[in-house]
Amino acid sequence: MSKFKSLKEECYEANMQLPELGLVIFTFGNVSAVDRSEGLFAIKPSGVPYKDLKPEDIVIVDFDNNVLEGSMRPSSDTKTHALLYKTWDHIGGVCHTHSTYAVAWAQAGVSIPIFGTTHADHLTQDIPCTVILPDEMIEGDYEHETGNLILDTFASEGLSPEEVEMILVQNHGPFTWGKSAEKAVYNSAVLEELAKMSSITLQINPGTSRIKQTLKDKHFYRKHGANAYYGQ
Repeated sequence: MSKFKSLKEECYEANMQLPELGLVIFTFGNVSAVDRSEGLFAIKPSGVPYKDLKPEDIVIVDFDNNVLEGSMRPSSDTKTHALLYKTWDHIGGVCHTHSTYAVAWAQAGVSIPIFGTTHADHLTQDIPCTVILPDEMIEGDYEHETGNLILDTFASEGLSPEEVEMILVQNHGPFTWGKSAEKAVYNSAVLEELAKMSSITLQINPGTSRIKQTLKDKHFYRKHGANAYYGQ
């Protein structure tokens, strides 16, 4: 029996949520789950349909992209996951999907505006979109450079990956993360709904203004922070 059985099962269950939530089709997307004590993570193998995926198929990789266990190739996005884990030591899971509305915003190269309280319940600003990868990064170590692009966007815009757990990679799609693989998937589902809501909002009224500061703060801080009172 694999010593990584529980980590593989956590990763498997998170991946199986993606088609259930309508965030992926066919073999699109991937979720990983980290074991900080061992310095490694579990990730979906490349090109395996979700209907065929089994817990034992999950691949174990270290932060330098060395395969430690698994008979299949890890996801093609493994290097992006690895760099995020290596740089942001507080995250426990990373998720990448090709969900329709989030990808549409990424293809348009536009950050998702914070229009309402549903968005403000989860973060206090627009969902950022990166710039386009330069040719030398695309032609180089592409997946690793995608991770660098995410990190550079957060650094240049002064964002906190603890407060903003999602991003759009221009022309590509969304990446999300969280304290666990399950939370990373949750954030992907939230991102897709916010992308959909914003798309419809702008169809109804292209001149819609962003939510005002007081209402935004009220909804975010009643759920987050020392004085949060929403829920149990």
